Amino acid sequence: MVGSFRAELIKLNKRPATWLLLGIALVLGALFAYVIPYLGATTGTTGATADRGLAATLPANVVGNTLGGYPVFLGALLVVLGVLFVGGEYGWGSWKTVLTQGPSRTSVLAGKFAVLAVAALGFVLAIFAMGSIASVLIAAAENESMAFPSAFDIVRGIGAGWLIATMWTVFGAVLGILLRGVALAVGLGLVWMLAVQNLISSLAAPLLPWVDSAQRGLPGPGAGALVASLGAPTGTPGVDSLMGGGPAALVVAAYLVGFVALGTVVLRRRDIL
Repeated sequence: MVGSFRAELIKLNKRPATWLLLGIALVLGALFAYVIPYLGATTGTTGATADRGLAATLPANVVGNTLGGYPVFLGALLVVLGVLFVGGEYGWGSWKTVLTQGPSRTSVLAGKFAVLAVAALGFVLAIFAMGSIASVLIAAAENESMAFPSAFDIVRGIGAGWLIATMWTVFGAVLGILLRGVALAVGLGLVWMLAVQNLISSLAAPLLPWVDSAQRGLPGPGAGALVASLGAPTGTPGVDSLMGGGPAALVVAAYLVGFVALGTVVLRRRDIL
């Protein structure tokens, strides 16, 4: 597996799409978590999210602010990363080349999953660094406190973000395996992320009590509840306090393990062509 991990890590670093997705994630995170709320607070505009105020963009709230995008928008970018990294092997025909060199399917896929976990951590750390810098600049401009949360809260927030990010990335990888490609896997992944789970939470759940109960077992609402428990603004799409942080973390972790198991079983048992 070590050899597979090294090879897959080189492949990930060499692909421009990896850095493009990271750049988009940083731009979106800065724009919607800091730039727009700051402009809204300083210009005195009103709206549905105007109650966040300047305090929401300060260093004290950096953990929640940087986690708010993972249930939907930033999570969607990670799904695309997972699809490209694994599903692209079918379009390029590289599965045959890799597997004829000696490694087993399980070893190669384990290397891919491990690299995706590292990539997810890289995204989380980069977004947290961006949020820290943005919040410090805002605090300096407004002469506000630059006090950050405790080290424990920061580590806990980064850990939760890594768990969610890895779950979505592996979800994308499994879609690539199931659908043996990129286009349909990306399309279905984005439809689920940006449409279906939001419709379930905002439309079906308020009307049907059983749907409201069932959505607590879905990955998106689980991720939303987890980041909400750590201070993510509840007005952010996908963020809702449906359950406590502990149960939400278990839901996300269960899906991560399930996706890894499903992808491994399918790849081992099915023809790669």
